[in-house]
Amino acid sequence: MQSDLAELEDRLWDAADDLRANSGLKASEYGTPVLGLIFLRFADARFEAARERVEAKGSSRRRVVPSDYHAQGVIYLTDAARFGYLLDLPEGSDLGRAVNETMRSVEEHNPELAGVLPRTYTAIDNSTIASLLRHINSYTKDLEGDAFGLIYEYFLGKFAMAEGAGAGEFFTPMSIVRLIVEILEPFHGRIFDPACGSGGMFVQSARFVERHRHSPGEELSIYGQEKTGETVRLAKMNLAVHGLSGEIREGNSYYEDLHESVGRFDFVMANPPFNVDRIDKAKLEDDPRFPD
Repeated sequence: MQSDLAELEDRLWDAADDLRANSGLKASEYGTPVLGLIFLRFADARFEAARERVEAKGSSRRRVVPSDYHAQGVIYLTDAARFGYLLDLPEGSDLGRAVNETMRSVEEHNPELAGVLPRTYTAIDNSTIASLLRHINSYTKDLEGDAFGLIYEYFLGKFAMAEGAGAGEFFTPMSIVRLIVEILEPFHGRIFDPACGSGGMFVQSARFVERHRHSPGEELSIYGQEKTGETVRLAKMNLAVHGLSGEIREGNSYYEDLHESVGRFDFVMANPPFNVDRIDKAKLEDDPRFPD
């Protein structure tokens, strides 16, 4: 299974790399649109798997609403937001505009994702989007469970390597994340990452809880802070791909304690930017996080 997944990841990466080669986009620009399509394919698979179960709860007196899906940890999708809808659009359709509208619809019906999903697909030509849609659908149609999450993490890592030196701001190597989680053992409680990047600490904490046969949704409350809006959006997508939710806020943790963190959390884990050396210490005076 592991070798099959690795082969699948490589094939998907080759398909995604066509976007870079044919669009003229930089690594920092093409990563998010690809992750958005992988996210949508995952959301579609989970929606379809839950549909019969959720719809069975409806009746002539009570119709099923998006919150019924949310209660099951499933992202609600309208018919026009399904992955298959995009695949079946007639030849010559404006796919960039269609994908943007799909992302808008997903955000509209799932408030936790408001302002999170990419809507930059009109910058990509039709043939490239069509190729990506076909490859992602073909290569992932038999996937289930955590495989989508593993693929999403794989792509985060690959895009980080492609971006180069600046990638450390949003991606910490998985081996380091696992080590931190295994040392802290976050079985239960509030976890906080003040430099959360794309949310890897939260995902690995959830896996730690699952390995001990408990539900992360019941055992963990997730809080994070990240200084760039783009990375906050990546983190929220990463949580959603893994069926998690949390409170991720945008702000520079050196100067802004948006979660009023002192004494509030059971576990604090982070891989902060250690190479930052021009901190304005005057702004840290009277901050209880930095006692004299």
